[in-house]
Amino acid sequence: MPSLLFCGPKMAACGIVISIWGVIMLAMLGIFFTAKSAVLIEDVPFTEEDIKNDKNPPLNVHGLYNQVGLNCFIAAAIYVAVGAVSLCQVRLNKRQEYMVT
Repeated sequence: MPSLLFCGPKMAACGIVISIWGVIMLAMLGIFFTAKSAVLIEDVPFTEEDIKNDKNPPLNVHGLYNQVGLNCFIAAAIYVAVGAVSLCQVRLNKRQEYMVT
C-alpha cells in the first residue's frame, strides 16, 4: 500500500506554524483592505492616469481596495489548505512511529 507521507515531522510542524501565521496576517490585511484603511494606500495598485481619466476616482480606488482585500482572503484560504495538509502529515508521521516494520 503506497504511503501518502511526503515530508518529515519537523517540516510538517513548520508548515503548520507558518500556515497559522499566514492565515492570521492575511485575514487581518484582508479586513483592513476591505475597510479601506488609509495606511494601506501605498499597496493599492493604481496610477495617476487612473485617477485623471476616471470621472469618479474614489469609486475606482475603493474597487481596487476591495480587490486587494479579496486577494488577501484567497491567499489566507490557500494557507488554510496548506495547514490542513501539514496537519495530515503530522498525523501520518505519528502513526508511522508506532508501526512495526
